[in-house]
Amino acid sequence: MDQSPSAIYNSDSNSTDLLTMLPLEVFEEVFLNVPPQQVVCVCRLVSQEWKEVVDSDSLWRKRCRREGYLLRDATTPPKDWRLFYFMCKNRHNLLKNPIADDKFNGWDLIENGGDKWGIGSVRVPLPDNTVQHCFVTSYGPCNKCQLIHLEKEGYSPAFMDDVQPDIVISDWYVPRSDCGAIYQICVQLLNQEKKTIEKFNPPPVVFQYGTVEQWNQMTHVFKNYGRGVRYIGFVHGGRDTQYWAGRYGIRITNSSVEICPSVDSSL
Repeated sequence: MDQSPSAIYNSDSNSTDLLTMLPLEVFEEVFLNVPPQQVVCVCRLVSQEWKEVVDSDSLWRKRCRREGYLLRDATTPPKDWRLFYFMCKNRHNLLKNPIADDKFNGWDLIENGGDKWGIGSVRVPLPDNTVQHCFVTSYGPCNKCQLIHLEKEGYSPAFMDDVQPDIVISDWYVPRSDCGAIYQICVQLLNQEKKTIEKFNPPPVVFQYGTVEQWNQMTHVFKNYGRGVRYIGFVHGGRDTQYWAGRYGIRITNSSVEICPSVDSSL
């Protein structure tokens, strides 16, 4: 478009009258082909008629369907389709360098025991076969972490307090078949002072020598955690159980922390 929607709408009184007479369904079809941020920030301000279309569930429900943002359960639609759409569109992994493609950039090594953390190949494929590298632990305690600042990632304090979206955690880990290993993870939701609001800290997972070498997934969903969440602290790691020189401990990759629409689709 060579002109903004407001310029077109106000350019001529006859065209204004014509636009006013058009069915709302026509505006809806036009808005479905306009970038979503422009729909909200520009089109919505043009007139009361346009505002009604932009604020309608129908527009955002159709936009979700066209872009493939589907409900897990069609019997529980979201309370706010526009919010559901933007949460789906903006969903991304908040962890940096989750698959060890950039060595240890993005991670703080808080324990680096034995022969220290290393980078290795995945050895056996993951369900996501594009992942080729993993972080490898040694015979001493090896733990690394990231601190996620939610506001810097685009999630304002008001949004986190009022919506309290699901926070979905995923981590993939595997032992070697020729050495026992221990895997551990701790994820905390933190307030502005970095004090814990809620914590996911399951018991360590212990693999015996000779365990079949296949990838395991650790998952958790934080729900209804209350107001005040401003940071997410993510820590994981482990070691081997044989105390062998080298790096025979747990192998970790494809970690993720995502802000999501509620898993039951009701925001």
